[in-house]
Amino acid sequence: MTTTPTIGFIGYGNMAQAIARGLVDAGVTSGERIVACAAHYDKLERTTAQVGARPLRTPAEVVAAADVVVVAIKPYQIEAVLGPLASALADPDKFVVSIAAGWDLAKYRALFGDAADGIHIQCTVPNTPMAVGKGVLVTEDEHTLTDGQTALFEALFGPISLIERVDAAHMTIAMAISGCAPAFTDMYMEALADAGVKYGLQRATAYRLAAKMVEGVGALYLATETHPGAMKDAVCSPGGTTIRGVSQLEKDGFRGAVIDAVDAIQG
Repeated sequence: MTTTPTIGFIGYGNMAQAIARGLVDAGVTSGERIVACAAHYDKLERTTAQVGARPLRTPAEVVAAADVVVVAIKPYQIEAVLGPLASALADPDKFVVSIAAGWDLAKYRALFGDAADGIHIQCTVPNTPMAVGKGVLVTEDEHTLTDGQTALFEALFGPISLIERVDAAHMTIAMAISGCAPAFTDMYMEALADAGVKYGLQRATAYRLAAKMVEGVGALYLATETHPGAMKDAVCSPGGTTIRGVSQLEKDGFRGAVIDAVDAIQG
């Protein structure tokens, strides 16, 4: 494995672009070390140009050019696209990083059959904040990477994400919390901003305040691992304004609504 690997994306949609942007902006790699293919080549030329990456026309070309192959197509496309590439992927100097929801190591082994023993695979589920180096990469604890490949995987993705390893049975729920819940958080930020605008704040100001607050609360937990309930209590003075807001959220079923949203994903 080269010390300056080429990273190849099979599929270059929003999530793949977020990862590529994060890697380049963090200085992990340069655009020249990224290749990608996608269904619509004219659009691909535009999106890869944003980070200086090289567009290719087929998945086979990506596999041939890349040391690290990121599978970023829709889950239902994987069997048809990757199945014919098994022999090309069975290269000791390459490894596969899958970001397809629902595809764990067992499914890839079944897909690749006899060739699976020669293919190095790490299954993950990322989220879009990787674009700004603040992501989460839920990572299946079982994989077939060598020690050297594991070190390279962590060197590539550690600077732009929290790499959280879980077993295959819990990949889906971990994905719901880190991969789907950003949409819930966006709705929460939007609601806070609407409330701010209701009381006279400029919308841009309200969005900045809400966004920085969310970032800061997360950073505080990661730095201290203080229980979120204790963090909440620290802001709630007896008889104060914050506890009145918390009480109203409880009356309105805030916690239950969040759990119901995750239940809906799981269902």
